[in-house]
Amino acid sequence: MSPASLIPVADTLTAPNGWFQFFLMLTFPLHLFAMNAMLGAGLVAFISHLYPGRAYHELSHQLAKALPFLVAFTINLGVAPLLFVNVIYGHLLYSSTVLMGLYWLAVIPILIVAYYLTYIYDFSFRKLGNLAMFVLLAVLALLLTVGFIFSNNMSMMIAPASWSRWFTTPGGTLLNLADPTLMPRYLHMITGSLAVGGLFTALYSATLLKSTPEVSKAGRKLGMQLFTWLTLLQLGVGTWFLLSLPKATMLRFMGGGPIATALLVIGVLLAVATLLTGFKQLVLPTVWLTLPLVYVMSFMRDVVRGNFLAPYFNPTTVPVQIQWSPLIFFLVTLALGIGLVAWMLIRLINTKKAC
Repeated sequence: MSPASLIPVADTLTAPNGWFQFFLMLTFPLHLFAMNAMLGAGLVAFISHLYPGRAYHELSHQLAKALPFLVAFTINLGVAPLLFVNVIYGHLLYSSTVLMGLYWLAVIPILIVAYYLTYIYDFSFRKLGNLAMFVLLAVLALLLTVGFIFSNNMSMMIAPASWSRWFTTPGGTLLNLADPTLMPRYLHMITGSLAVGGLFTALYSATLLKSTPEVSKAGRKLGMQLFTWLTLLQLGVGTWFLLSLPKATMLRFMGGGPIATALLVIGVLLAVATLLTGFKQLVLPTVWLTLPLVYVMSFMRDVVRGNFLAPYFNPTTVPVQIQWSPLIFFLVTLALGIGLVAWMLIRLINTKKAC
């Protein structure tokens, strides 16, 4: 049975594909920023438990207060890009989800437990004593597990040739472990997330924790160290991921495709620039360089997805039946939601500064 025969018919779109593609590429990096901050803050807090001294202990405590918010923002900012992926690639994503349904259904309870543990880590920080770091370790392990499940699903979604395994294993327990791109893809995402998360911790410490200079200095130093060394490691992991891609896809980033090649060159230059500012402990310049870098990496990810799916599916060929009202309703809701979130963040930051 050919892989193409296993792919369901794509649903009719209610607006031109370009609209949904635009919003996918707009919202997915926002989810990444929140996820990076969440994982990086968790890692810095865990490492701080291993350092002696009151400053590092208090740094862990301050990050414990931020973690529940970061988990909430990560989950909520992940809804929009997941919906847009469903709109554009829903027939593919639903198929891969069914293949690994048992693991996919586990995502919600895993997130609930992880979210609950962040509140235990926050509210019972002093009462837990040395046990607090083990609660945090459990949170990180659960969140990384969710990331691995997502990587499996997204990689299986673009590999219809692997779907025929369902006929011998129909219990929803399939993973994409045989895919040579899975592990480098996952590690590329996680390494980058932890690196950018270290930068978030440095920024958080330099701004919202400056009322306690020792804690602020410790968080800034540790966050920037984490960012620079993990970014350096990320260059190696990214090279591994690039070399693991099918030859035709890899060559597009090496001169075979002008857009893909330009994205790779810009990404490498920005990464090198962040290393230069990172080793100098320059927080704000590093932040301004990292923001476009995350978007460039997201565009590269989209190029890879498009190349994998090229033999099977082209989103621009999906029939369109114009119904503008759902899109307009979404845009109005999005604007109101952004305004509300901005207001909450301003209130939170002002409260933090007043403490």
